[in-house]
Amino acid sequence: MLAFVAIALAVYGLINLYIGRRGAQSLASVPRARWIFLAVFVTLAVVFPLGRVLMSFAPGGLTSVLVEVGTFHLAVMLYGFMAVLAVDLVRLANAFIPFLPRGLAGEGARSGPLVFAVAAGAVVLTVAAGAWNATRLRTVDLDLRIPAKAAGVDRLTMVAASDLHLGALVGPRRLEKVVERMNALEPDIVLFAGDIVDETVTDEIEARLGGIMRRLRAPLGIYACPGNHESYSGLERNVACLRSCGVTVLQDEAVTVADALVFAGRRDPSSLKAQEQRLSIGGILAKSGVRPDLPLVVLDHQPLRLEESEQAGAALQISGHTHDGQMFPIDLINSLIYELNWGSLRKGGTQYYVTSGAGTWGPPVRIGSRAEVVRFRVTFVRTP
Repeated sequence: MLAFVAIALAVYGLINLYIGRRGAQSLASVPRARWIFLAVFVTLAVVFPLGRVLMSFAPGGLTSVLVEVGTFHLAVMLYGFMAVLAVDLVRLANAFIPFLPRGLAGEGARSGPLVFAVAAGAVVLTVAAGAWNATRLRTVDLDLRIPAKAAGVDRLTMVAASDLHLGALVGPRRLEKVVERMNALEPDIVLFAGDIVDETVTDEIEARLGGIMRRLRAPLGIYACPGNHESYSGLERNVACLRSCGVTVLQDEAVTVADALVFAGRRDPSSLKAQEQRLSIGGILAKSGVRPDLPLVVLDHQPLRLEESEQAGAALQISGHTHDGQMFPIDLINSLIYELNWGSLRKGGTQYYVTSGAGTWGPPVRIGSRAEVVRFRVTFVRTP
């Protein structure tokens, strides 16, 4: 962990140094603007790590403000880095094959401030648009036909969400919006695929969020599997909080619902101890004593090793974790890591859906992705 933090801080510092240095160079002909830029940029760069450190000692209040401002800087840093890199690459190409007007080819008194203004304006507009986009919540509808194994149930509506990351940055208003949307879809069952809470949750925030969660209406129950962020802030505490809100948290457990479906929730790999092996889906079903012939729905926060659900004969697996990248071009990186970064996939008899999540982590900004809840309209197909 110490090595990871050291590497992360080094990368963070180097990227900010690159942006700050190139920005200051472009404003060399305007000393006052140069110093204002450096003062603002350095302050923002320091605020994020400082806020995160203070949050661990004194959560809430001023530290929450510092963390919120600092997380916005992460988005500014990402797109600032891309803008500065693009400018440098264009100038490098121009050095070999001149194509720029003479006034823009160098870093002279005339070109520097203009390039800075264009790049900074593009970054600000991009982050502002992403902050607005992050507030929008869409509904994705999917029809699912599965074999009927029990009499009396023809259709069910399941509404799922993941990655709310409720805490200091994503608070009651966001949860109210998600709960209202879920209730409006009239679900029989509500499902959460992990990371409902974030590592910055305080007792006060938990109390406020708990009251809103209890407004969820799902006659056949609310079920969840834990994600990695539930583990980071104290798994037992977070699971107890969710259960007090009426949520059935499945940690390597399976339950039968309406004598028609089996729900299995897997522990997230982040909660495993050193050398501890993850329990297989078959092992979960065996220890839970559920009917093996009923259609199986798997809740697994991280969409890793998708073949395991197919091998277990699952009808559906619901995952989250990826946020669909949240901010371009992270989705391209995710696509190299995960077989399914976002959306729907069918393998054999198993349907998979990886949701982009109903909240955000880090910057409350979405570029190239949308927050969502997913409605599964399940039809039980009876064979002669």
